[in-house]
Amino acid sequence: MQTVSTIRLLALGFLAGFAATLIFHQSVWYLLNLAEALPPNRPAWPLTPVPPLDIPSIISKAFWGGLWGAVLALFLARIQGATYWVAWIVVGAVAPSLVAMYIVPLIKGLPIGPFWPRAGIAAIVNGAWGLGAGLFLWGLGGTRT
Repeated sequence: MQTVSTIRLLALGFLAGFAATLIFHQSVWYLLNLAEALPPNRPAWPLTPVPPLDIPSIISKAFWGGLWGAVLALFLARIQGATYWVAWIVVGAVAPSLVAMYIVPLIKGLPIGPFWPRAGIAAIVNGAWGLGAGLFLWGLGGTRT
């Protein structure tokens, strides 16, 4: 029985993270673009193809957001009350941001960029993603008691 609920939680977490990327993450990215806080060549909902499958960048981002949602759902779905929302926002702001800033460049053979202001922008955008993922997971009935 626990395996079924864990698989269900992973699936709902993936859906929540995927949707949160498309709606929350990219909407905040768009607003930061409007505020000229980001370079103009970094639009929200990018359709440029990314290797190796040449799928639109936004689909790739949403896929990775889904994986983050699935993993974090395992750890955060049991939390209740206001702590649930704070946990999704804080963990969402910190974990994906640090991975994007330090692990992804190493994997791609790129240099690690400066910490600031990237960390602030990443925390805002990914914190919004975390709020959205937590909201969607909750709405889908993916929280555990």
